[in-house]
Amino acid sequence: MRTAVVIGTGLVGTSAALALAGRGIRVHLVDHDPQSARTAAALGAGTDEAPEERVDLAIIAVPPAHVATVLATAIRDGIARGYLDVASVKGGPRRELEALGLDLTPYIGTHPMAGKERSGPLAATADLFEGRPWVLTPTRDTDTEVLNLALELVALCRAVPVVMDADAHDRAVALVSHTPQLISSMVAARLEEADETAVRLCGQGIRDVTRIAASDPRMWVEILSANPGPVADVLAGVAADLDETVRALRGLESGDDDKRREGTEGIEDVLRRGNAGRVRVPGKHGTAPAAYEMVSVLISDRPGELAGIFADAGRAGVNVEDVRIEHATGQQAGLVQLMVEPSAVAALSAALRERGWSIRQ
Repeated sequence: MRTAVVIGTGLVGTSAALALAGRGIRVHLVDHDPQSARTAAALGAGTDEAPEERVDLAIIAVPPAHVATVLATAIRDGIARGYLDVASVKGGPRRELEALGLDLTPYIGTHPMAGKERSGPLAATADLFEGRPWVLTPTRDTDTEVLNLALELVALCRAVPVVMDADAHDRAVALVSHTPQLISSMVAARLEEADETAVRLCGQGIRDVTRIAASDPRMWVEILSANPGPVADVLAGVAADLDETVRALRGLESGDDDKRREGTEGIEDVLRRGNAGRVRVPGKHGTAPAAYEMVSVLISDRPGELAGIFADAGRAGVNVEDVRIEHATGQQAGLVQLMVEPSAVAALSAALRERGWSIRQ
C-alpha cells in the first residue's frame, strides 16, 4: 500500500490516517465538512487535496447509516483498488450494498474495536488501535487482494485482526459494546436529579460504571439505530435479571423468613453469575485474566508523584500489571492502586515504605 483515501475525518478516520501517514503512506482526506478535513491535515494525517489518480485503498469512516451511500459512490467512481468501512455495525450496510446491485468483490467490512468518549479529529491519535482487535468480515466474494490490503492496514495500525461473520459481529458488539453504553447512560441518568449530598459520595465504582456515559449522544443514536434488534435482545435479558433482582430485594425487606431466604438466594445468584461472566473478560495481552493483588499508595496531587511510584516499583524489580487512581473527595490527595502478581505484594510494599510512601491496607 502506497496511497489511501480516508472518507470521514472523525476520531476513527483521522486516527487511521495518522497511523498510515506516520508509516509513509500518502493519505488523502475527505469529509462532508471541509474544515474537519483541514483540521485532520493540520494534525499530520495527510492532505485534504483530492487524489489525482486511483489510490490503493479507500477507508470509509462515516456513521453506519451513511456507509452504503458513500461506499456506492466511491465504488462507482472507481477511486481505489480496494474499499473497506470501519463502521461499528456490519450486517446492515452489507445488505444495503447488495440491494444496490454493486460488484462487491473489491469491498470488505471491518470494525476496529477502539474508541474514546470524545469524537472528532482533535481526539484522534496514531496509536488508537495498537493492540486492539480489528474485526474483518470477508465473504466468498471478497477479492484476495482486498483482504490483503485490509490486513496490511490492520498491521500498519498495529491492531490485531479478527475474522468474523458480519451478523455474528453485530450480535457480539451488541453484548460487549452497545448494551454497556446504554446501561452506563441509564446509571448516570440517575445522578441528574440526585441530591447533591449523594453526588458528593461518588467513588471509583460509579466513576467506572459511568465513564462511557460521557459519549456523544448523536453518534450513539446512529450506531444503535443500525443495530437495534441484537441490542434489544441483550437488554431483554438484562431486564429479566433486573426484574428478578427487584423481587429479591423486596423479599429482603420483607418480614417473612421464606421471602428473605429467597431474596438472599436471588441476590447471591446474580452476583455469582456476574463473577462467572467477569472471569471470561480477556485480561492482559488478551489472555485469561490473572488474579492480581492490590497495593494501595496514598499520594498527593503534585507533579511527578505517579512517575515516582512507578520508578520506585521498577527499582524494586516489580512489574505493575495495571493501575487505578481513586481521588479523595475534597482533598488534594488520592489512592493509587497498583495491581501486581500476588508474590510481589510483600516486596513492593516494603520497598515503597522504605522510600517514604504511605501504604494503605
